[in-house]
Amino acid sequence: MRFVIIGAGRVGLRTARVLRDEGHDVTMVERDEPTLRRARDQGFTVVEGDGSREDVLEDAGVTEADGVGALTGDLNVNFTACMIANHHGCRTVMRIDEAYREGIYRKYAEQVDEIIYPERLGAIGAKNALLGGTIRAIADIAPHLQVVELTITTEAPVNGYSISELQLPADATVLAFGKRDRDLGIPTEDLSLEDGDRLVVLADFDVLSEVRQILVGETATRAAANAGTGSSSAATELQRDPETDSDTGGVN
Repeated sequence: MRFVIIGAGRVGLRTARVLRDEGHDVTMVERDEPTLRRARDQGFTVVEGDGSREDVLEDAGVTEADGVGALTGDLNVNFTACMIANHHGCRTVMRIDEAYREGIYRKYAEQVDEIIYPERLGAIGAKNALLGGTIRAIADIAPHLQVVELTITTEAPVNGYSISELQLPADATVLAFGKRDRDLGIPTEDLSLEDGDRLVVLADFDVLSEVRQILVGETATRAAANAGTGSSSAATELQRDPETDSDTGGVN
């Protein structure tokens, strides 16, 4: 497949490496000279120019591309690039770096195929490491929804229950279930919940604390502290890097 990546900074360059390693054809767009040279030194074809200009994207091959990743640190450049790519029938992925507010997400979500928030993804990884082995955040589906994997403990109130007996809050749904050391699968009602079993749950941030109490056996105080708002703000700050925000993707 052929892809155009706008922005050769940290996010764009790492994405391009992964795509290239998997055998895809990648062309990058970058205006900043040092950043452009770094990408070319790593063997990438880089078109010099403003990633929000249609003629520059055409030079990069947008008319033949399967997908366009607008991964600069400039939201306006990313959105404009995605609108141009939409016109040419490409799949579009847009990076956002602003505070993860529902209004921002809604403003752009319906006009691109996918929105990514690198700092939030990094925060999820950091949070998993900090929380340890019984709780693993998998993905943020929307500003108020998160998919988490939780491991049943001996302290869990539902230890020994069957799936049919499990009662989660209304804004939480079980997506998958796996017995200890076995693969995840679609849960059936007669499966029992035992120490070490895993449940993948889609939940609203408002009920994550209650879900953790039910499935992991955390105290109310600890569950509330760990669930927070789901934004993992401290972890997000740990993941921020001045260089990350310097991605130009064609604008200084």
